[in-house]
Amino acid sequence: MSRYPFLPALRELVRCYQAFESFGAGHIRTLGVTPSQFDIIATLGNTQGMTFKRLGEKTLITKGTLTGVVDRLEAKKIVQRIASPTDGRSQIVQLTPMGEALFAQIFPKHLDHVGKALADVHPDELQQIQSQLQKLRSVLKRTQS
Repeated sequence: MSRYPFLPALRELVRCYQAFESFGAGHIRTLGVTPSQFDIIATLGNTQGMTFKRLGEKTLITKGTLTGVVDRLEAKKIVQRIASPTDGRSQIVQLTPMGEALFAQIFPKHLDHVGKALADVHPDELQQIQSQLQKLRSVLKRTQS
């Protein structure tokens, strides 16, 4: 037995993530946005907005990249920054009416795209996958302290 029996599972997890990213990114570009822009629009959709810190935690975008992507979306009038009502040092990023309309247009299309790809995976199997991924995340988070 290997000294690191977890390596095959980790490799498969990474390969799965890479396949999903490649599959999703291609479709997202056909919607007229970049994957990072889509991530922000999808995260802000159906919310009143969120701080940069929270947006960074909820997206897959690094802090340095996040500001640039928000700047570009703001220039396109898709998002806006407003002062936080509870913290004078932070800003809230929220979708503009144009951003809300874009979210309503592209988010369901992307969900349909992903849904077609996963249509042959039984709901019970999806639940098992979700449960195992949550367990893995929990183990990793527990060992961070």
